[in-house]
Amino acid sequence: MIGIMSDSHDHMEAIKKAVRVFNQKNVEMVVHAGDLISPFTAREFKKLKAPLEAIFGNNDGERCGLVEAYSELCILEDFKELEVGGRKIALIHGTNQVLVDALQKSGKYDLVIRGHTHQMKVEEGPTMIINPGETCGYLSGEKTVVLLDTQDFNWEKIQL
Repeated sequence: MIGIMSDSHDHMEAIKKAVRVFNQKNVEMVVHAGDLISPFTAREFKKLKAPLEAIFGNNDGERCGLVEAYSELCILEDFKELEVGGRKIALIHGTNQVLVDALQKSGKYDLVIRGHTHQMKVEEGPTMIINPGETCGYLSGEKTVVLLDTQDFNWEKIQL
């Protein structure tokens, strides 16, 4: 099982809750689909018991500081290809919907994880798309993350 989150936007209390949930559920990996925002957020992610994979979002302006702060946790990039439980995963923030659609239609991935819209959405199909919504809750008022079983693609929305 993996933990999926996005758009945490410096909301430290929400990040703490997400880390707590992921640790309690013993996830094998946590995936963050961008908009970490500030380097100081890394101190909470260092409390994860599982490895972290994260990418940049469109609001991550202090990239050099983020790269340094997260250097012990992961390498931050704009896009990542991951493999978990034999599943091929594309990780992208999702500012370009055409690119997200192309990744889904490429047939190369079992799963595309994206963020950016702050709206939780799961699309089933040959290539599943998961947007876990926003961890911060700033736009929707809902602080959410997703738990995903990479074997059967059963998923669960978690309210923080």
